[in-house]
Amino acid sequence: MECLLNIDLGELPDEDEQLYALAHVANIACGAHAGDEASIRQALERCSRHGTRAGAHPSYVDREGFGRRAMDVTPEVLRAQVAEQCARLAAQARALGVPVEFAKPHGALYHSANREPSLARAVVSAVSEVLGPRVIVIGPGSGALREAAREAGLSYAREGFADRGTLPDGTLVPRGQPGAVITDPRVAKENALRLARGGTIDTLCVHGDTPGALAVAREVRAALDSLATPTSSPQQP
Repeated sequence: MECLLNIDLGELPDEDEQLYALAHVANIACGAHAGDEASIRQALERCSRHGTRAGAHPSYVDREGFGRRAMDVTPEVLRAQVAEQCARLAAQARALGVPVEFAKPHGALYHSANREPSLARAVVSAVSEVLGPRVIVIGPGSGALREAAREAGLSYAREGFADRGTLPDGTLVPRGQPGAVITDPRVAKENALRLARGGTIDTLCVHGDTPGALAVAREVRAALDSLATPTSSPQQP
C-alpha cells in the first residue's frame, strides 16, 4: 500500500504553494491554533489546483501557544470546539466542491487525545458528525485515538513523522529539546525511508512550519514515490 505524505498547512501567511503540489494530503488549520476564513479558502483552492486531498486539522483553542500547550477542557467542551472547527472548514469546502477526506488533531490535542480515551472519543465523535462516516482519522500507530476511530467505525491512518526526532520508546522528542525537529532534507529522507519500509505506518507527516519545509517535503515525497514505483522484472531471453 502506498504511504501518503501529509503536510500541516494553512498555518503561515507565507507558506509556499509548492507544498500542496508535494502533499498527498493537506491538513488545513481551522482557526483555533492558526488560520482564518481567508487562509482556509486559499488552502482549499490550492488543494483543488494540485489535486491534493483535504483534511481538517482541529486543535485546542490556543492561538497564542499555536495549539502546542495542553488545555484543561472537558470532553463535552472539546467536542463542541472540534465540531465548530470542522464545520468552518466543511462549509468552505462544500462551496468550492472540495471533499474533506481526512481529520488529524493538531499539536497538544494530538497527544492528549491519544492518551485519554474520553478526549479521543470527543474528537472522533465531532469529526464523524461533521465530516461524515467516510472520513479517515490520522493519528499515532496505537493508542486511544485509534481505538476511538475503530469503535466509531471510521478508517484510520497510522502516522509517522519525517521531520521529527524520536526517543528510544518511539515517542517524539519534545519540542525545544535537541534533535526534536529535523531540518536537514537528507536526514528527513532517510527517516522517511526507514519508517515507510517498516510497514507500521500508512502516512508520513512533514510540518509546514518546519524551517526549510519545502526542501524537506521534496525529499520525503521523492523517497515515498521511489518506494511506490514498482521495479521492472528482468525480461526473459
